Amino acid sequence: MLYDHVDLRVSDPASVRALYDVLMAALGYPVASEDPESVCWYAPGDQKGRAFFGIVRDASHRPNGTRVCFRADSREDVDRLAAIAREAGAKAFEPAHLCEEYTPSYYATFFEDADGNKLEICYRSEAS
Repeated sequence: MLYDHVDLRVSDPASVRALYDVLMAALGYPVASEDPESVCWYAPGDQKGRAFFGIVRDASHRPNGTRVCFRADSREDVDRLAAIAREAGAKAFEPAHLCEEYTPSYYATFFEDADGNKLEICYRSEAS
């Protein structure tokens, strides 16, 4: 695994939580732990400080050009996760498509949470 954890800043966790609850579960991180300032999602049985994805309150947060990208196992998985994100209220949603400007087989969907944080789900075939 490339990362240990992600602490994504948001102005108000409650305003973005619905999207992340659904998306994190679909990505294999269905177990949420929360306090008044943050929510973290873990893989089942892994709430002991191991890999997690979290959102943390920062009242002065403003979205910027930073994008978090989740890796999918196939194009079909990108399509499935894109549909889940869209149904869960993703903003600025771009349906999954081939992004040949990145690599010839880069397939991705792009969207934002309600706070304007940029997210992506991608798949690269082994030919990339």
